[in-house]
Amino acid sequence: MTMYTKQALANALKDTLSIKPLDKITVKELVQVCNLNRQTFYYHFQDIYALLAWIYKTEAIGAIKDCRSYKTWKQGATIILNYVEDNKSLCINTYRSLAKDHLEWFLNQVLYDLFAGVINEIENAEKLSVADKHFIIQFYVHAFTGVLIDWIKDDMNLSVEKIVDYIGLLMEGQFAVLIEKLK
Repeated sequence: MTMYTKQALANALKDTLSIKPLDKITVKELVQVCNLNRQTFYYHFQDIYALLAWIYKTEAIGAIKDCRSYKTWKQGATIILNYVEDNKSLCINTYRSLAKDHLEWFLNQVLYDLFAGVINEIENAEKLSVADKHFIIQFYVHAFTGVLIDWIKDDMNLSVEKIVDYIGLLMEGQFAVLIEKLK
């Protein structure tokens, strides 16, 4: 029942975001849509921002769990971008609200997982210090997150495939080159 309730609240938030900004949505509205009481909401979530974080974590992060390798990172990136595009009102309204940090947190976390898998798979990566690996991953995470935030700001005008192709061109072979330089 807990997962059903959380999912119902998540769906209510996503539906409501299609008609009004996040900052204007109240817990009272969400529980009315779900025929729940406010206490039920607060049993599961501290506030609407916690619900938002739960949505991002459960819906998107798990979707790339099998795409964290050098051969599959583009597929993982495509899944992330498709999630953002499929949940356009959720992501745009998150970006345009006080919850912008939640969107950036989500993107940073999901991309860190993706790129950590890639780095750890590359030959000679084990010779790098943890700090060097972390720096490389963070660099690419922030670059990719910046591109995605700009894409969201621009109303997602470029296709998912085009963005993945651009990023692929910029990254192809670069992980191995960096590892060689740093070891």
